[in-house]
Amino acid sequence: MNVLLDYLPEFRDAFLGTLAITAVSAVIALVLGVLIAGFRVSPIPPLRAFGTAWVTLLRNTPLTLLFLIAFFVVPEILFKGASPFVLGMLSLGFYTSSFVCEAVRSGISTVPVGQAEAARSIGLTFIQTLRLIVLPQATRTVLPPLSSIFIALTKNSAVAGAFSVNELFGGYAKFLGEKGYAIAAIFLWVALAYLVITFAISGFFRLLERRMGVAR
Repeated sequence: MNVLLDYLPEFRDAFLGTLAITAVSAVIALVLGVLIAGFRVSPIPPLRAFGTAWVTLLRNTPLTLLFLIAFFVVPEILFKGASPFVLGMLSLGFYTSSFVCEAVRSGISTVPVGQAEAARSIGLTFIQTLRLIVLPQATRTVLPPLSSIFIALTKNSAVAGAFSVNELFGGYAKFLGEKGYAIAAIFLWVALAYLVITFAISGFFRLLERRMGVAR
């Protein structure tokens, strides 16, 4: 308990840091994932090719390698002087967007083709069909895999700690480890903090599933 109480401000800052990078990365991943999923089912071949390349590249690249590129290559080309938090959230958001894309695309495939054909028959464009007809119906199917994806994102945020981002694993655990505290006690509190976040995400998605569920 002393491990926590003696350095409670540091634990609080690291916990909030993990919450912040997880939340911002989740928003980036969700927006990009839905957009790229739209590209993948688009009738325009270049957009489909771009979406396929995006998913194939990011899903098959180790997250640590993406962080290395973001921190040591990207600042030399685009974002000079960007903070570790910004580079970390972009790495996590882009990486996770590929998994969100595939979950959303799978959900879109569960919507009967006749729904899209009926929408086109009344003059709706592809974007209008996707936004008004297909995605609202696909959401119920997409929620369970999204829950797992964002829980994985929370755990993946620990990688950011190795790149100077203040979060639970790389910030708090490393800080106390350097002060000589027992590793087991440090990791116990870090693990409990991650459990709080992941249970909160799981509960939030279960609530959404209940609210959006349909009687069968």
